[in-house]
Amino acid sequence: MLICEDRQHKVFVLRFLGRQNIDVGDVRVEMCSTGSGEQFVRKQYTIELQALRRRHARTSLVVVLDGDRVGVEARKRSLADACRSAKIADRALDGTVAILVPTWNIETWLAYLGGERVDESRSDYPRLRRKGDCQRHVVALATMCNAGDLRQPAPPSLADACMEYDRFRERARRA
Repeated sequence: MLICEDRQHKVFVLRFLGRQNIDVGDVRVEMCSTGSGEQFVRKQYTIELQALRRRHARTSLVVVLDGDRVGVEARKRSLADACRSAKIADRALDGTVAILVPTWNIETWLAYLGGERVDESRSDYPRLRRKGDCQRHVVALATMCNAGDLRQPAPPSLADACMEYDRFRERARRA
């Protein structure tokens, strides 16, 4: 299961997972179609987290939402707060749920993966003309992830996402 704000998130994550030999053919995607992507993801998160717990099995959840001006920790706190408001337990750090928060947005990661030195306080990295143009960026990230080493200096939000993915990957290996 993938919950994301937009099509660029969807394409990037599905291609990355595919490069990691994870079958993405059956991945159900919930993506914001109108309005605030962050609000959509926050609402869907509680719904899908409850559903994940009912299914018990080997299902996992990947959540992608932009950090915008607040960053990774604030976005993760907002998801935890949504769980408290919905009176459900937040995720356990067992690899069942991976929360990826590019700050400001995924274009920051794309610029970094394209070889640029990036500053996460900037929000003006250019969008790709076509969402599928992220393939070379996905290959770069997969190569770095498989080597266990991001090129330095790496954006802190991407380093956090790699830790999230490592827990997710470890769970997938055990399943």
